Amino acid sequence: MNKEHGSLSINSENIFPIIKKWLYSDHDIFIRELISNGSDAITKLKKLELMGEATLPDDNKFRIDVIVNPEEKTLKFIDNGVGMTADEVKEYINQIAFSGATDFLNKYKDKANEDQIIGHFGLGFYSAFMVADKVTIDTLSWQEGAESVHWESEGGTEFTMTQGTRDTRGTEITLYLNEESYEFSNEYRAKEVINKYCSFMPVEIYFKNANAPEEFEESVETTDPEENAADDNIIDAEVKEDGTAVDKKVPKQPEPINNTTPLWMKHPNDCTEEEYKEFYRNVFHDYKEPLFWIHLNMDYPFNLKGILYFPKINTEYDSLEGTIKLYCNQVFIADNIKEVIPEFLMLLKGTIDCPDLPLNVSRSALQNDGFVKKISDYITKKVADKLSGMYKLEKESYENFWDDISPFIKFGCLKDDKFREKMKDFIIFKNLEGKYITLPEYVKASEKADTDETAEENAAQDKAEDTSSKEKSEEASDKKEDEEKHVIYYVTNEQQQSQYINMFKEEGIDALILTHNIDQPFITQLEQHERSYRFQRIDADITDSFKEDNDEEALKAQHDKLSELFRKVLNNDKLEVKVMKLKNDKVSSMITLSEEGRRMQEMMKMYNMYGMNPDMFGNEQTLVLNANNKLVQYIFENTDSKNVPMICQQLYDLAMLSHKPLDGESMTKFIARSNEIMMLLAK
Repeated sequence: MNKEHGSLSINSENIFPIIKKWLYSDHDIFIRELISNGSDAITKLKKLELMGEATLPDDNKFRIDVIVNPEEKTLKFIDNGVGMTADEVKEYINQIAFSGATDFLNKYKDKANEDQIIGHFGLGFYSAFMVADKVTIDTLSWQEGAESVHWESEGGTEFTMTQGTRDTRGTEITLYLNEESYEFSNEYRAKEVINKYCSFMPVEIYFKNANAPEEFEESVETTDPEENAADDNIIDAEVKEDGTAVDKKVPKQPEPINNTTPLWMKHPNDCTEEEYKEFYRNVFHDYKEPLFWIHLNMDYPFNLKGILYFPKINTEYDSLEGTIKLYCNQVFIADNIKEVIPEFLMLLKGTIDCPDLPLNVSRSALQNDGFVKKISDYITKKVADKLSGMYKLEKESYENFWDDISPFIKFGCLKDDKFREKMKDFIIFKNLEGKYITLPEYVKASEKADTDETAEENAAQDKAEDTSSKEKSEEASDKKEDEEKHVIYYVTNEQQQSQYINMFKEEGIDALILTHNIDQPFITQLEQHERSYRFQRIDADITDSFKEDNDEEALKAQHDKLSELFRKVLNNDKLEVKVMKLKNDKVSSMITLSEEGRRMQEMMKMYNMYGMNPDMFGNEQTLVLNANNKLVQYIFENTDSKNVPMICQQLYDLAMLSHKPLDGESMTKFIARSNEIMMLLAK
């Protein structure tokens, strides 16, 4: 062919900034593009062979070679695919000249990659100019009688085409790296990028450092002198008198640096448990074994394969970050693409390969269309099916995993209505006995206690003689509304709330353990969707089960006197004080905090609403004093004693300690006061 020289594009000064900044913001992406182009070239030749249009030798083995040369600062990409004729080079490489920047952006930036838009317009190839001052192509087409072609360009604005010297089918691309990109001629850096994008490329990739000395390996010895002499590759062999060669060394056979058949491409029935675990370790470098996994394998209505792993969760949900690697035809696209992966699944680790993904021309982003939503919905459904199936068929395993997977499931319910609907009957809770139960099971177990409590309330109401008919009507209405709701008691801190837990156990009342950060928003959602449930922390109120029959008139005098005393001692005029007779006379004082007020406080903290006054949502704390306790009786009968203020303060702090930790100053005073009280006992 005649030498040909030309300008790639009158708009190239506009196109290359687009390629560099808009299409390929990550400069290392050029390695993915050039290797992918080589893989595409091999795929095309395979199809031609299947159609009977191309005949390949019996010993043909498809491969891609990547060769770095740190001394010359070059990088080569070689494939043995279809290759190109001169006309094809003009069409696939030079054609960018006929697509100006404006026209290109208007026509293709939001289009899917149908008909291989990337390869057709050479954009993948032109990513090379992000890192190279000069690029050459040496190619020979598979077609019989084809002539080889040499193409080169400096800066990507002008090119030269001549007849080449390549004598084997395929394409060799050489990048002469610019000064800012010398790092990519470093063996370890280049391997790092290949591993990032091409670990599971369907064509074997072989890597070589052109400056590294050739590696040899020992071979099995032989006693045939003629065989020894005939093998030119043998070096440093010591030959004995009988002709036996020992320490034979032969060139080390190269091995591909990628895995062409990743585990997700296999059928689930063909995968072993150890293979799943090994794949997890290799891909995510996590040596804690995953709890379990879901193998996705779908051919219709779209092609999708993958494996999702449930890692062992041991931190709070809001600091977790999983990794879902997205692939297209075994080529890595990106981590955690939110359009495909539902937000709550981001806590998992896994790989998803979907050849049908509608990628933009740079393969770096998805078109947000209905098809992508279907993929997302399918993944959500498969995860819910796996979990519900485990609950039904492997209940013991499900319970064993629950503490680790419950934050994920609850987060999913909060974020995805479809997932919540599928999972609502399979959410379990640990109770005070350490057993796992569902909410209906909790309600059923507490029905008898609720019935007894209601009977007592009715009897007490019948004895009231001075309640007006209007008040009776209002109370009956409120009572009916409360009866329609099942109260679910729960614990958020087993250590701090141990006093309340013991009281619940003594009365045979159960509660659920909800100690995770996500539990508060989760139970709020539950109450919204399941109107028959009302959640109440065990320290929110003193239920009638803990009280003796309280004579309000008899307790009123104590209430008035003790309220005034404690407010004065604690210097808090707004302190809410209740005096009641509790069955357990060992309990002197308790703090209760209304469920509504506490939740509002937590919401204010969550949204950093510290400038607002919590008191606007009602009095938050109530000090409950047990009239059956001897300390409380002593205070009531000896209000003028000099030690009573100290005892009042101590009772309040003791109650607060069983509710939440004291602040630094209060704890210091509490310890000093405790020592003082013990000194009094010593006297």
